[in-house]
Amino acid sequence: MRWMWIDSFVEFLSGKRASAVKNVTEDEDCLQGHFPGYPVFPVSLMIEGMAQTAGILVGEARGFSENVILAKIRKAEFTDYAAPGDQIRYDTTIESLSDQAALTSGTVLKNGSSIGRIDLIFSHVDKADKKLDLPEHNFVFTDSFKELLKTVRREGAEGEQAP
Repeated sequence: MRWMWIDSFVEFLSGKRASAVKNVTEDEDCLQGHFPGYPVFPVSLMIEGMAQTAGILVGEARGFSENVILAKIRKAEFTDYAAPGDQIRYDTTIESLSDQAALTSGTVLKNGSSIGRIDLIFSHVDKADKKLDLPEHNFVFTDSFKELLKTVRREGAEGEQAP
């Protein structure tokens, strides 16, 4: 099973920027036994939440035609943590996009206040490259990731927010 570290998109501007949210609850599997009595949402999972947000933005910009793999974390700086009851928001922007890679930059907000900055590099993996011994199908953008994007598009169709 693949872990999702975003609950929904709240903004999506194709090829440019996206914002997604994650509501941290006491029921999170990652919090069970993590700092007993003082659960903290791990920073590593906030980095993954940003990677999922930015990765979907990059993948959609290229029509989900290839696998987009996180290649490098250029920067990850945090000044605070999140705990149950907090809402995390991932705001990301595509800085550059080419046939080989994409650079993104973003901020992490907790309950509306900035707590971190994450800059990522993604690699575009050619599905037909047999040297890498990768599956023929798109193994990155599963139905669950695409369903998140459909939610923001449905909201846009209802006049709330268009991608």
